[in-house]
Amino acid sequence: MKSTTVHTGTLEIIQREPSSRNGNPRYLVRLDGYTAKTAVDSSEAYSITNFDGKLVKAEIGLYYGTRTVQNIKKVNS
Repeated sequence: MKSTTVHTGTLEIIQREPSSRNGNPRYLVRLDGYTAKTAVDSSEAYSITNFDGKLVKAEIGLYYGTRTVQNIKKVNS
């Protein structure tokens, strides 16, 4: 992934995207003013709904030209 930056904020799931060719879920999310998608066939897409509306820290970067979110961790407040 290129141009990776770390962001902290409340994660908001905007919508569920069509599943990958292998049937794995994908989501469009908003974090710290950025919109990003989960990576194709990423295991994080299965757990991202647990972080909806919660304060998180995550990396956002470009993956094959698509803004992608990864390494999502809950921030203890």
